Amino acid sequence: MTVRLIPYLVMNGNASEAIQFYREALEAEVLYSQTFGEGPEDPQYPVPEEAKNRIMHATVKVGETELMFSDTFPGQPHQIGNQVTICISTNDPEKSQKFFNALQQDGQVTMPLQETFFSPAYGSIIDKFGVNFQIYTEGEH
Repeated sequence: MTVRLIPYLVMNGNASEAIQFYREALEAEVLYSQTFGEGPEDPQYPVPEEAKNRIMHATVKVGETELMFSDTFPGQPHQIGNQVTICISTNDPEKSQKFFNALQQDGQVTMPLQETFFSPAYGSIIDKFGVNFQIYTEGEH
């Protein structure tokens, strides 16, 4: 079982620009990048044209450390100062559930832990101290 804490930067439509900046400034290597337009189609939630080029998820490596990025979806609130979250990444769904349950005590669930197209168990929480966490489970779903 592995557990990693990864800084996750949420941008307001300029994640591609930030990634390019960090590539140059910090010699970062882009490991993965996907736009909202490249994601699977969901007829219940169509992606508006203005969101298709926004980054849905990207991972860059700086030295031995990874940083993750995404843009907000149009209409989602974004405030400078709260755009950094911590992504807890594990390959054990039971451990993900344990972390999720513990962090939600006196906190606020912003997305219930659930299966998604990219993870067998993913969710997000603002804990009782106001820290934003994403719980990401690696592996098949």
